[in-house]
Amino acid sequence: MNFLRGVMGGQSAGPQHTEAETIQKLCDRVASSTLLDDRRNAVRALKSLSKKYRLEVGIQAMEHLIHVLQTDRSDSEIIGYALDTLYNIISNDEEEEVEENSTRQSEDLGSQFTEIFIKQQENVTLLLSLLEEFDFHVRWPAVKLLTSLLKQLGPQVQQIILVSPMGVSRLMDLLADSREVIRNDGVLLLQALTRSNGAIQKIVAFENAFERLLDIITEEGNSDGGIVVEDCLILLQNLLKNNNSNQNFFKEGSYIQRMKPWFEVGDDNSGWSAQKVTNLHLMLQLVRVLVSPNNPPGATSSCQKAMFQCGLLQQLCTILMATGVPADILTETINTVSEVIRGCQVNQDYFASVNAPSNPPRPAIVVLLMSMVNERQPFVLRCAVLYCFQCFLYKNQKGQGEIVSTLLPSTIDATGNSVSAGQLLCGGLFSTDSLSNWCAAVALAHALQENATQKEQLLRVQLATSIGNPPVSLLQQCTNILSQGSKIQTRVGLLMLLCTWLSSCPIAVTHFLHNSANVPFLTGQIAENLGEEEQLVQGLCALLLGISIYFNDNSLESCMKEKLKQLIEKRIGKENFIEKLGFISKHELYSRASQKPQPNFPSPEYMIFDHEFTKLVKELEGVITKAIYKSSEEDQKEEEVKKTLEQHDSIVTHYKNMIREQDLQLEELRQQVSTLKCQNEQLQTAVTQQAAQIQQHRDQYNLLKVQLGKDSHHQGSYSNGAQMNGIQPEEIDRLREEIEKLKSNQEVLQSQLIEKESLIENLKSSQTSGMDQQFSAPASDGDSEQAAELKLELATLKSQLNSQSVEITNLQAEKQELLQKTETFAKSVPVQGDSETLAIAAKTTDVEGRLSALLEETKELKNEIKALSEEKTAIKEQLDSSNSTIAILQNEKDKLESEITDSRKEQDDLLVLLAEQDQKIVSLKKRLKDLGYPIVEEDEVESGDQEDEDDENEEADKDQDSI
Repeated sequence: MNFLRGVMGGQSAGPQHTEAETIQKLCDRVASSTLLDDRRNAVRALKSLSKKYRLEVGIQAMEHLIHVLQTDRSDSEIIGYALDTLYNIISNDEEEEVEENSTRQSEDLGSQFTEIFIKQQENVTLLLSLLEEFDFHVRWPAVKLLTSLLKQLGPQVQQIILVSPMGVSRLMDLLADSREVIRNDGVLLLQALTRSNGAIQKIVAFENAFERLLDIITEEGNSDGGIVVEDCLILLQNLLKNNNSNQNFFKEGSYIQRMKPWFEVGDDNSGWSAQKVTNLHLMLQLVRVLVSPNNPPGATSSCQKAMFQCGLLQQLCTILMATGVPADILTETINTVSEVIRGCQVNQDYFASVNAPSNPPRPAIVVLLMSMVNERQPFVLRCAVLYCFQCFLYKNQKGQGEIVSTLLPSTIDATGNSVSAGQLLCGGLFSTDSLSNWCAAVALAHALQENATQKEQLLRVQLATSIGNPPVSLLQQCTNILSQGSKIQTRVGLLMLLCTWLSSCPIAVTHFLHNSANVPFLTGQIAENLGEEEQLVQGLCALLLGISIYFNDNSLESCMKEKLKQLIEKRIGKENFIEKLGFISKHELYSRASQKPQPNFPSPEYMIFDHEFTKLVKELEGVITKAIYKSSEEDQKEEEVKKTLEQHDSIVTHYKNMIREQDLQLEELRQQVSTLKCQNEQLQTAVTQQAAQIQQHRDQYNLLKVQLGKDSHHQGSYSNGAQMNGIQPEEIDRLREEIEKLKSNQEVLQSQLIEKESLIENLKSSQTSGMDQQFSAPASDGDSEQAAELKLELATLKSQLNSQSVEITNLQAEKQELLQKTETFAKSVPVQGDSETLAIAAKTTDVEGRLSALLEETKELKNEIKALSEEKTAIKEQLDSSNSTIAILQNEKDKLESEITDSRKEQDDLLVLLAEQDQKIVSLKKRLKDLGYPIVEEDEVESGDQEDEDDENEEADKDQDSI
């Protein structure tokens, strides 16, 4: 210690080389001292010198300090000093570095020492193993040192940790440490570890990081928590951003539901702390990471649905409509809600139903649009509202229709009590603020995006420009403002709206060209040689004119495609036109807007292009160029090709419909076949079940027969009135007779079943043969032979039926004829004297007799069928009763057998217990004999007891004699 005081006392007084010599002596003591106390004191002295003399200590002592870490693991104090010294050497302490040059030099020094330290990968592995030590003086400095290494050379250290066994798992254990300092520094360490490394991010996520981090955030108070919550949120962003696997794992683990309490903001929103604003800002950004437009569409859609189902979207909309929320939180909430509803119909419908808490309540969309067209609102807030409106209309034709309908004459509120979204957009479109013009034009263009119906509906909108003048269409008013020479931002917004409106809508193109002033205005704008600022407007005018040519249906003779192209060639020139058109995609702000859907601009003058409009330009630039260079013959050929393609499409659709109908018919027939097959299978199973039942009854009968034989064999030893197994002999005889009857009845029933089965097969074959003729499908040889046999049988049956019916009809006709003859002869000739009349009467009676015989035979057959059915039901009842009797007997038999088995088991258990007791008695006797105690055998005891009894009896006799 005296040596250490001397070193520390001489630091300020002595020259620089004295400190180097002191550090060298300390390093020699660390390397050569055999006593642990001397080495510990030397390392402590190096730690105190390491901050001020970082370079000297790093150069001379790093190797010795690493050696201490390897050899002195048993002493936690010296390990802690060594780790602190290495941390001071490697880390860049920004508080002490004031000047810029010294800070840069410090950073270079830290990276150089880090590179030296990690050159041997075993050093990093050594630090990871030290993390397993629970001692605070070892674990905490190791955490800080690893964090510093990752900050200096992150990718290299990440790779070493990734390949080391259980490296990431050891770091994850820090989150479970009960000491908050180590846990919090562990979060910082994992932040540096997971930065820009997808493999480590996946490992950390699957090590249950989401669960632990969300637990820490909840324990710290969610958005009201301190800087620990901020660190956990940054780590969560590192794990989820641009990592589809972790995002999917986060969603499937139901962690989205645990985010809802973060956004539970109370009614009193005054006095938000800076930390709460930061925490809530990071929480909103984390939600946006999960629903970012850059994610795969399927993953984004599933997260959006989960956020709606768990109530997270409802919570965000509550913050959106709350009062007293800070402006930056409100802006970020609007952006978050935008991406949660973007392209998700369910979420968009919910957002359309949200109302602001005002009197009367207004839709949230209207309240937001008021902020967008209000020039006094902050610029970032207006951009966020525009993005929210765009996301609400993205792939939402229902929402587009609702917005456009607020502009139509039939839906406008005549009283003027409420302001609609369409009125706000029109107000912004024609206001004096150029930013409001641009935002309203872009918002209205999104209401028309990829929706031809709404483009046609918007043509109906009429505007009253001034009192006494007739109303003007919205399309005409937009072109009027263009021609007035307003600001560039306003003109660009209106041109983007018109290009979106006219594209893929020939009716809108016709309305636009119907105004004779529009085409000369566009050609004049394109042909002029203006400055660089006006080149963008010229390019957009060229795009609008090109759309008017490409989507022109030639319904106006004065503005047909060919005439417009000739006008361009005469007044502008094709090459010049194409060059002006190319100015759009070459603009710097065009490429910036094409990157992200969100309108994120540093200032209002940068708001020139919309993201969706850049897609439209990219799509139309090439086709417009081709359309300008095409000749009229090529256009005619193209029109003819279109017509032939349309005809071909109509023919194809016709045949598709026919094929669809035939498929439906085939499906119905297949279903019929399948039902018939099912019925056949059911009948076959019923037959097999009945056969099995018959066999079972036979087996039961044979078993009873055998048992009765045995009983009759043993019956001689008992009296005639005795019972055998509880059954009287008379009852046994009766059962035998019943079984015989049942057997005969079963044979009759079986024959009837066989007949019915053959009849069913014949009917099925007739149905299937009819269906086969309908399908005209080829069959196999075996099936065709069987079908032919069935057809022959069916034909014979039909012929017999036809012959009988013919015979009956002939007899009836013959009867009628004879009756008529008898009537006529009876009128003309007396009955008694005419032999012919007698013959006819005899013949008539013969026919009537034959008919009555047939009728009686039919009646007898019906009676027989009825009797058979009654007999069948009676037999079934007898079978049921016999089955119940057999079941009762079987149950009694089973009970007796179970009782016998139970008694046998009890006897066996008693025997086992007796045997065990005998063995125990023998062993105890043996032990007593070994111990020297006299043992009396049981026989001796019994004989002794007998002698005692005899003595007692003799004494008793003597007493009686004396008495």
